[in-house]
Amino acid sequence: MGRVFVIGDIHGAYRALRQCLERSQFDRMKDTLICLGDVCDGWPETRASIDELLRIDNLIYILGNHDWWSLEWMVSGKIEEVWYQQGGKATIDSYGEDIPIDHVHFLTRGRMYYVFHNKLFVHAGFDPARPVEQQNLHTFLWDRSLARIALDLAGHSKTEKLSSFDEVYIGHTPITNHTPLKAFEIWLMDTGAGWSGVLSMMNIDTKEVFTSDPVPTLYPGVEGRQRK
Repeated sequence: MGRVFVIGDIHGAYRALRQCLERSQFDRMKDTLICLGDVCDGWPETRASIDELLRIDNLIYILGNHDWWSLEWMVSGKIEEVWYQQGGKATIDSYGEDIPIDHVHFLTRGRMYYVFHNKLFVHAGFDPARPVEQQNLHTFLWDRSLARIALDLAGHSKTEKLSSFDEVYIGHTPITNHTPLKAFEIWLMDTGAGWSGVLSMMNIDTKEVFTSDPVPTLYPGVEGRQRK
């Protein structure tokens, strides 16, 4: 079996995604990549980013809130103003008049969460007080409560956990660190690729981290998302 990696929010930064794959020497046929969502919106290469992910044989894709908005546009043509202002325009521009059907299917098949060896992978978060299978779309895609708790407790020396999972990996809430941050069993993986930060990819067994260059340096003269 190959290695298993998790990667944070890509936000249309195809060049950063390529750097992470190359620097980790990712094997597209043997290794597994778990994406925490939000491949869409922000930087100008959403289409190329999804094309790259579709080349990976063992891909687990978790749906993000920006993916949800983008899929709504792909299927219905509806443009939410808040989405358009927060990176949706870049996704629309990356496709032009041609939206490949396999990209629609890719997002349609996105998971709300994924559990692997008692490790939970989810885009935004979940409520540790309730069974994960009983929770709703809004919690998985938008809720930042778990991230805020983890950030408040980061650096504390207590040994108890916040959930019943051995590890929890989340994206959605960007951190200023240029490397993933751990608080108790919670790993925050969004290192700001949609803004001025980097894209981070981590081997979940060894915890070795592979990061891109700061994304704005990969797209000189291009602005990322205006706000989260």
